[in-house]
Amino acid sequence: MAGKYLEKPLQDLTFAIVGLGLIGGSYAKALRNLKVRRIMGMDISHGIARACLNANMIDEIVEEDGSNLKEADVIICSVYPEAMVDFVRKNITCFTEGMLLTDATGVKGTIPCEIQAMLPEGCEFLSGHPMAGRQGSGLGMSDAAIFINSNYIIVPTDQNTPEAIAWLENFAKAIGCARSVKVSMEDHDKIIAYTSDLPHITAVALVNSASYNENTQYFIAGGFRDATRVADINPELWSDLFLSNRENVIAEIENYQKQLERWKQAIADNDRDALKEIMREAGPRRRMLY
Repeated sequence: MAGKYLEKPLQDLTFAIVGLGLIGGSYAKALRNLKVRRIMGMDISHGIARACLNANMIDEIVEEDGSNLKEADVIICSVYPEAMVDFVRKNITCFTEGMLLTDATGVKGTIPCEIQAMLPEGCEFLSGHPMAGRQGSGLGMSDAAIFINSNYIIVPTDQNTPEAIAWLENFAKAIGCARSVKVSMEDHDKIIAYTSDLPHITAVALVNSASYNENTQYFIAGGFRDATRVADINPELWSDLFLSNRENVIAEIENYQKQLERWKQAIADNDRDALKEIMREAGPRRRMLY
């Protein structure tokens, strides 16, 4: 059976969002803007789910036993990686034929394959990762605008259908993403360790430096502000992401240490040419990114 979500226009679909924090809440707001048929939501905090219902971000709270998940065409999991596996395992009997499950987790590991192996026939799990976020955490920071002009990473396996991949690409475009990119699970986690995990570590390390004091705030301009923007981090989420991707994260920390050693040595040697070369290397690379 073809996915039931493929047979309807976006506005006629029922979505369920699992996890109503920054990203899950932003999905809810984006879906509301798209005027989809119905939005269901669930969160480990019933108070958060109730707040979303009262704010008209969702139309219905998912029942404790997950029974009304059967009415969803698409389920979006926006929870920690291991929590997603637990959610699927607990609610496996509530997934119906033709349903699509996807996610927004920042590390994949073998989770997509684990979930695909659990699902009943006729259900499909296609992993995704919107490269969208903002300073802070939690439902209060959610905003549909975070998806605008962002990238949407799609992480298919050989178990995924071309139809599901095409649908998720179109969905990403509908919520405002500028482009979609398809990568393997392994490549996703290696690249994310560099482009996401390491910048967050660097920002926290800068703010936690022994040089921080009560006068720091008076000496801040654009450079420090930009470099530390993501230091206000969700410890529960990010400790899970760092540890789930530990080998790749450690490798990127070591790569970064090598770069810092280049700087340290060039400055110690009073080597102006070496410093210039380091900076000349960075310029063209940075311009290629944007």
